[in-house]
Amino acid sequence: MLDLQRLRALHAVSVHGTVGAAAAALGFTPSAVSQQIAKLERETRTVLLEREGRGVRLTDEAWQLVEAAAELLAIVERAETRLEERRGVPSGRLTIAAFASAARGLLPSVLADLAVRHPGLDARLTEVDPHLSVDLVAKGAVDLVVAHDWDIAPLPAPAGVEQAPVGEDLCDLLVPEGHRFAGRTAVRRDELGGERWICQPPGRVCHDWLMRTLRGAGHEPDIVHQADENPTLVALVAAGLGVALIPRLGRGPLPAGVVEVPLDPMPVRRLYALWRTGAARRPAIAETVRTLRAHWPTVAAR
Repeated sequence: MLDLQRLRALHAVSVHGTVGAAAAALGFTPSAVSQQIAKLERETRTVLLEREGRGVRLTDEAWQLVEAAAELLAIVERAETRLEERRGVPSGRLTIAAFASAARGLLPSVLADLAVRHPGLDARLTEVDPHLSVDLVAKGAVDLVVAHDWDIAPLPAPAGVEQAPVGEDLCDLLVPEGHRFAGRTAVRRDELGGERWICQPPGRVCHDWLMRTLRGAGHEPDIVHQADENPTLVALVAAGLGVALIPRLGRGPLPAGVVEVPLDPMPVRRLYALWRTGAARRPAIAETVRTLRAHWPTVAAR
């Protein structure tokens, strides 16, 4: 008889790519995950993980078990959903993945609200890039995702995943004090040529949006500095090293030396909650989505 928790550990490694990342997602130590997989190897008399550089590679036999594990975990999820639905109250563990500024600017108040109103619900947050988080919810690695897209780059929902809008986050042009745009009430996108840009690295949603927007206006972006976190981008603008397009969610008060200038038209990124279709009837999902949407007007008004 194959142990479900050991299959879950192997499935997590297949989804997250490393033992360490799988352990973080499951709330275990890397040693505990390795032990679970070692026991599964002994039970099946099969090598499941092979060393590859500093990481691991799943063997062909491991991928067969991963496929079976995904089916079993889906069955367990449906059973848990039916039980929770019968109880009629949000309960059990709910794993949530959210992008950085939502994890900072929206989720703290939402999680605190859920904890007070639903003590039987064990909601747990992980910060994940939107491009990765949607795949994680589709594969069953997390229960709920808060992701975003931009007006010119829609976020596709894969088969078996449902989504609901949470709200719209506006984005402003941030420039150093004394910049040519600093006194303007609005700046058109076709005026953005010749600027030195500060943005997130390639592959991030915000970086892709900036490249598409500027090229669409006939400008080739000059990216001079790149950083993952918005506070770092703002600090670089404050130092007079360039300009940046920064969403308002989770941005916080602007430091001295940084001026906010609206763009015309105003860039908008849309926030969504996503979950697997099989879990759509789970009260924990419905209540968390409702709470996200209820908190958004207050967060957006900050």
